[in-house]
Amino acid sequence: MPEDQRSPAARHLTLLAEGDVEIIGRMPWSSNHTFLATCVRGDEEASAVYKPGRGERRLWDFPEPIYRREVAAFELSRALGWGIVPETVERDDAPLGPGSLQLFIAADFSQHHFTLVEDEDYHDQLMAICAFDVVANNADRKSGHCILGDDGRIWAIDNGLCFHAEPKLRTVIWEFAGQSLPAALLDDLARVAQSPPESLAPLLSAREVKAVGRRAAALLEAGRFPVPDPDTHHYPWPLV
Repeated sequence: MPEDQRSPAARHLTLLAEGDVEIIGRMPWSSNHTFLATCVRGDEEASAVYKPGRGERRLWDFPEPIYRREVAAFELSRALGWGIVPETVERDDAPLGPGSLQLFIAADFSQHHFTLVEDEDYHDQLMAICAFDVVANNADRKSGHCILGDDGRIWAIDNGLCFHAEPKLRTVIWEFAGQSLPAALLDDLARVAQSPPESLAPLLSAREVKAVGRRAAALLEAGRFPVPDPDTHHYPWPLV
């Protein structure tokens, strides 16, 4: 199919994977080195968020490189068909070395989970992110990691601390605890429970990939969003 007839998502992925990358500057308030960049391929250009592996802080419980988990989060979002995570690729030839490159989402950055959840019109989208985080075992879903794009969609960004094989769910999205899963999510969860996406294999350990399927199956079996264990740390810090 000619390139100009492909979906915007496919064009963005090609641009991120093959375009020339130029760093514009460092993003503020990020614990790891994170950069705003431009990606250019022919007449196409887009802004992107670049997270090089060399700028990561070492963590005792998550093996390096963390940036591959950003790519894995996109692959899981794509496999579920929910469009939660912006297009993200791994680049070995980026200016500061191997890292992840994610499409920058133009957004109203005054909005975040705690403001969005007050509007019931956003609850379906936030429930999808909540279910995604359970399956991905997100250990760091801060409020500011849910952004309202100019397209009206809520996007889930900063997904580096996901996919650990051991339970580590820490999130601010507990408003739906104990509620039934929306019917619209069930078939997609069942598909991942039966067969986690093959695209996760180069990005995660075999144990972590299997855990994705187990968590999806457990969520389906429960039929409800989990309730936080009062004896565990179930909120990230800081909250926003």
